[in-house]
Amino acid sequence: MISERDSETTFEEYSHPNDEVMPYSDDETEEELDPRQPGAETGQAQSNRDPQESRDTLRKDCSWQVKANDQHFYQQPQFKRTIFLCFKRSKYKGNAIKTYKYNPITFLPLNLFEQFKRAANFYFLVLLILQSIPQITTLSWYTTLVPLLLVLGITAVKDLVDDIARHRMDNEVNNRRCEVIRDGRFKSTKWKDIKVGDILRLKKNTFVPADILLLSSSEPNSLCYVETAELDGETNLKFKMALEVTHRYLQEEGAMANFDGLVECEEPNNRLDKFAGTLFWRNTSYSLDADKILLRGCKIRNTDFCHGMVIFAGADTKIMKNSGKTRFKRTKIDSLMNYMVYTIFIVLILLSAGLAIGHTYWEQQVGNSSWYLYDAEDFSPPYRGFLNFWGYIIVLNTMVPISLYVSVEVIRFVQSYFINWDLQMYYPEKDTAAKARTTTLNEQLGQIHYIFSDKTGTLTQNIMTFKKCCINGQRYGDCRDGAGQLQSHPEQVDFSWNVYADGKFSFYDHYLIEQIRAGKDPEIHKFFFLLAICHTVMVDISDGQLNYQAASPDEGALVTAARNFGYVFLSRTQNTITLSEMGTERTYDVLAILDFNSDRKRMSVIVRESGGNIRLYCKGADTVIYERLHPRNPKREATEEALDVFASETLRTLCLCYRDIDPEEFEAWNKKFLEASVAATNRDEALDKVYEEIEQNLILLGATAIEDKLQDGVPETIARLSKADIKIWVLTGDKKETAENIGFSCELLTDETTICYGEDTRQVESPGKTIPCITLSLWFVPQAWVELSRSLPSAKLE
Repeated sequence: MISERDSETTFEEYSHPNDEVMPYSDDETEEELDPRQPGAETGQAQSNRDPQESRDTLRKDCSWQVKANDQHFYQQPQFKRTIFLCFKRSKYKGNAIKTYKYNPITFLPLNLFEQFKRAANFYFLVLLILQSIPQITTLSWYTTLVPLLLVLGITAVKDLVDDIARHRMDNEVNNRRCEVIRDGRFKSTKWKDIKVGDILRLKKNTFVPADILLLSSSEPNSLCYVETAELDGETNLKFKMALEVTHRYLQEEGAMANFDGLVECEEPNNRLDKFAGTLFWRNTSYSLDADKILLRGCKIRNTDFCHGMVIFAGADTKIMKNSGKTRFKRTKIDSLMNYMVYTIFIVLILLSAGLAIGHTYWEQQVGNSSWYLYDAEDFSPPYRGFLNFWGYIIVLNTMVPISLYVSVEVIRFVQSYFINWDLQMYYPEKDTAAKARTTTLNEQLGQIHYIFSDKTGTLTQNIMTFKKCCINGQRYGDCRDGAGQLQSHPEQVDFSWNVYADGKFSFYDHYLIEQIRAGKDPEIHKFFFLLAICHTVMVDISDGQLNYQAASPDEGALVTAARNFGYVFLSRTQNTITLSEMGTERTYDVLAILDFNSDRKRMSVIVRESGGNIRLYCKGADTVIYERLHPRNPKREATEEALDVFASETLRTLCLCYRDIDPEEFEAWNKKFLEASVAATNRDEALDKVYEEIEQNLILLGATAIEDKLQDGVPETIARLSKADIKIWVLTGDKKETAENIGFSCELLTDETTICYGEDTRQVESPGKTIPCITLSLWFVPQAWVELSRSLPSAKLE
């Protein structure tokens, strides 16, 4: 049973071109190639295809290769890059990182170069050069040198202090330690000494030092829980799962030291949620995706230890690729001051030129005939005028305010402390105060015109709660008794009959509970069975209690709801999932998992049920589900009405559906699925195409409605930002009705707001078109994304 998360194929099955082939070790033994070893799973045919032929075919598109425990592999000529003239070095970078701007050699020239980009500094440098010329100087050279050195010195010291802090942070990170295979054993090694291809052992509550392929862990099925707050700001735990073959055979230290697998994958890039690669080991290839990669910056949680192989190190890691090079940033105040200095300098030149012309005229008319003004220099009047032009430039140098830059730097420095001391920006619940991490961009805070915000987790709490549902056209979730009559006083459902029930779950529709326990409606059984089986949630059992770990809070809420209604997700392996259905425990074979992504907006699983029949279960956004429904779906209209009702109550909705699959159809489709899962190029597109073939003619079961409450203080915050003349844009994936109601609840929209849908937005986007009132532009694109923009009166839309 092969899932997309752990699909494998032999070289004969691997017909798509790959990045590059795995060079097999010359000392492979018969034991290593034993058909009972990994790669010879039941039901998978082995191939007698010539390995060298396969390598030649696959090498065509290879861009990045990583060989485990073999540093000599990376010294091959094809992995060398020319850095200067004939000097070459390996394209595989070390794991040391650098975020600082300067080093002891480059500090002085780079800092001076940066400071002389300021017009005033450059002007006084030119002035100092002019004052060193005896024929034109009117003031002593040190009258300019001293203030210039003072200005440059103060700024340089501030920049030096900031950069020393970066050096210290880099040294602290680079000198962290973890265990790395060295000479056949795990030894404590500094992060900066880690190299691509090394095998690491990471322990609980430690950071991941590089982008690594998860090989095994202390958890069942080699699960690994990670916190990605350093990457995306989310504190909820995400889980990764190793390949079944590495989980089975790479647990001991000796096995790690002898591991000689080769990974072929894409070049280093900054896409945190994407990874496509293939592991070649013992004559078999295994598909790799982002769910098997631990990224640098993640923290290991709830996992005693895990093992991994370094794929990208140092500057090649995804987090470093996103950070980019440290740039010298200039604020609008800096640009304005430069503009002012340029203007003053032009005025100074014009004034000095006028005085020089006047002096030339005076020399011609008076100076030459006055014997008492003779200076023993026989210069012509035009030449004397030219020299006096530069003399006037020096005399009038006080017009250019060199102290302005020092004053601004001091103001910024003091202002950073005022930001740190601001009690209105103090958050007492977590004892967190504002912190100005730089003193060069403070004034930009007062020049913000637009705020672009996500909704989920930013405006809302990102705590999902199952509230309502629609099953077979019937809505559930209102306060009703067991007979289906509405109650005036809500009474919480008693889940004491369910030993697995979560005590924190609240529900008030007794009629749905009666329907579930009666077991007369098969659609209700399928509905909650789908919620319990179609997900990627992992379960952790501690003190006899089930704890769900979900990458998405939506999935966690749906699985928790199914648990309370009697359909309990108990455990999963690489290829099976175990449920408790109204007290009866059953295990199902998971044949494939069709992953969710932002383009597909749906997720599916294909399972073999106890009777042997194969069924696909799918959940996703209504816009994509309705396009793939079977023409005969009698409850389609009733479900659509329910979706509109849920959306008007600001609830997040998903549609649920299924279809039965013939064994012959599945076998043909599964072959395409396995080929696409190990494709070296355009893997995502190939998988999406294969997914599309099977997700057709679906039977609609119903819809779910989840609540995500606004965070405290959101309406007040938006009102204050609007008073500050700041335009606010909010991006959400909800239905139009949901987005509109949330806009009103958070006071982004008011009763005076004009709402434009779809084609209507073209009227306000025409060149030069102005909006006579506060306007909301509600953009509803085919992917069901919504943008809410708030513009002030007479604001132009560009």
